[in-house]
Amino acid sequence: MSPRRAPVLACSVLGAAVVALDGTVLTVAQPALQRDLHADVGQVQWTSTAYLVAVASLLVFAGRLGDRYGHRRVFAVGALGFAAASTGIALAPGIGTVIVLRVLQGVCGALLQPATLGMLRTAYPPDRLGTPIAVRTAAIGLAAAAGPLVGGALVSAYGWRSVFLLGVPPTLAIGLIALATRERPNEANPSREPSPKRQTAATGLSALDPAGALLLAVTLGLLVHGLVEAARPGGAPTGLLAVAGAVLTGVVLARHERRAARPLLPPELLRSVPVVAGLAVLLAASAALSGSLFVATYFLQDVQGLDPLDCALRVLPLAVLIVLGAPLCPTLQRRFGPRRTAIAGAALLTLGVLLLARLDATAGAAAVGVSAALLGAGFVTLMVTATSVVVHRAPETHAGVAGGLQQTAMNIGPALGVATATLLLALVPDGGFVPSRGVALPALVLIAALALPAALALPRGADRRRTRPEPPTPRAGRRPCVRS
Repeated sequence: MSPRRAPVLACSVLGAAVVALDGTVLTVAQPALQRDLHADVGQVQWTSTAYLVAVASLLVFAGRLGDRYGHRRVFAVGALGFAAASTGIALAPGIGTVIVLRVLQGVCGALLQPATLGMLRTAYPPDRLGTPIAVRTAAIGLAAAAGPLVGGALVSAYGWRSVFLLGVPPTLAIGLIALATRERPNEANPSREPSPKRQTAATGLSALDPAGALLLAVTLGLLVHGLVEAARPGGAPTGLLAVAGAVLTGVVLARHERRAARPLLPPELLRSVPVVAGLAVLLAASAALSGSLFVATYFLQDVQGLDPLDCALRVLPLAVLIVLGAPLCPTLQRRFGPRRTAIAGAALLTLGVLLLARLDATAGAAAVGVSAALLGAGFVTLMVTATSVVVHRAPETHAGVAGGLQQTAMNIGPALGVATATLLLALVPDGGFVPSRGVALPALVLIAALALPAALALPRGADRRRTRPEPPTPRAGRRPCVRS
């Protein structure tokens, strides 16, 4: 590996893993946080909701900032801010301070996440992106799986504040590494320099499309808030109202983007069929996975009476397949192409949700484990393949926006899946927690199956094109050499 690429890969992998770990350990720490700060359930829920809304609202704009000012610079600001916010939460005197700092942590997380993909896109040639993305995905899966175990141990031994201190050393380290590493323009192809015309067009506040960024932030914020509210008991009216507001602001955003001279969402990116198909795959897969795990957790704990540790062990094959399967995905893409690889992943994911939907109250560990393994194998195949297509097919100048869109799909999908499962569980109160008697998992089977038509729109074969360097520009004062 090139010495210049090693810190890029380290920052990308550690940054993505820390964010994934933070999301899973917080769930374990919330009951202790509520007791220690004398908060009610609604306030504690806002420690998660505020973070989700802040992240989802700003991901695309953060990607645009990376395209404009450099992905490593934006990544460093996000990582150092994330470390500072985490430290502040660990020292917070009350629940209000925690919520405010969680918003700040969400803003910094939004700066950090798209940059983890933008840095890879600019550091690696397009035909070599599969492996670093697979390593990043495996790290996310490992962090998400380890989160509940690590969080439970820390909370039991040191209290809930230790959970937030857990991410401070790594985010501080990678932030300093990113600051110390010099960023070169067009790092994947150093011989190409941005043209003076492009540099002129990219200057000024208008290049960031602040009106479009505000409209998109409001749209995504309302959408995520609406989905989260819909998942709360009695929150359906508020959730539907927020979703309706998201639709309205989304229409205004679409009209604005068509008229903007430099739109936040580049038309060439949104007109790319592989990019849009990859985003649709990620949205459907993450919604199906998160919704299924939500139902399975209630089934294992409330119906079968398992404790949280036994419940985690039953679904452990999911995390194992994600970690072990991620490094195999680039090889599958090179051999079979993104389309066939994604179709196989969608079939595995759909089959896993279908088997989970057929479980009854007497289901054993083997049946749950097989379903979890299929979910993990299908999800990791789709995540690595679709992410590779989105990042690969996006122009390098829009790598940050593409990374922001990818992360947006991965944030909205789980909220959509959990909201769908919650609403459908409420419709069948007597048998909803038993998969074979409910309607939630059959609906999630249909959502998982939506990844199949989206996968059909992905490229058939691996794109092996290499970018040819342009001939060097003659230096001033020297005559170009002309062969006779």
